[in-house]
Amino acid sequence: METKSIMIVGVGGQGSLLASRLLGNVLLAQGYDVKVSEVHGMSQRGGSVVTYVKYGDKVYSPVVEKGEADAVISFEMLEAARCLPYLKKGGHLITSTQQIDPMPVITGAAQYPEDLAGKIKAAGVDLVAVDALALAEQAGTAKASNVVLMGVFASLTDFPEELWQSALEQCVPPKFLELNKKAFELGKNAR
Repeated sequence: METKSIMIVGVGGQGSLLASRLLGNVLLAQGYDVKVSEVHGMSQRGGSVVTYVKYGDKVYSPVVEKGEADAVISFEMLEAARCLPYLKKGGHLITSTQQIDPMPVITGAAQYPEDLAGKIKAAGVDLVAVDALALAEQAGTAKASNVVLMGVFASLTDFPEELWQSALEQCVPPKFLELNKKAFELGKNAR
């Protein structure tokens, strides 16, 4: 099998590390060689966080180059737009419609770009945009937006449901498991 590449992007504190652990768990259970690499900006200060996940028969490097990502999973609209150059032709861009103002917008030095979803679609990208924050709140906590987006991603794959459920059970603390399972299901059905 040729190597596949997925980028998980967001802002510090949104749960990209849990999302990459869930995905890595599912891929390992499928028997793939998996490499994961995290690249942080000022993640504790609301900066960009990028996680690369590569899988296949044999993976030598986790780094995803421009034009190489089969999928980008974004927890925030501006981060989705920033990662467009990494998406390969025919790849999927899954994003939350949530907008988090970066520091230049907060300080008034810049404005948050308008109609990012429209601009991304106009570029010919296969875009799946969902209000992951609202779905996570429906599940019980805004912190489950990451798991909602993993549910959306799962709906685009043919990985067995039981592997996703097992990954949730292995990666999520027991006291938060049921609400994360609900968030995952809401994401799977959001398309």
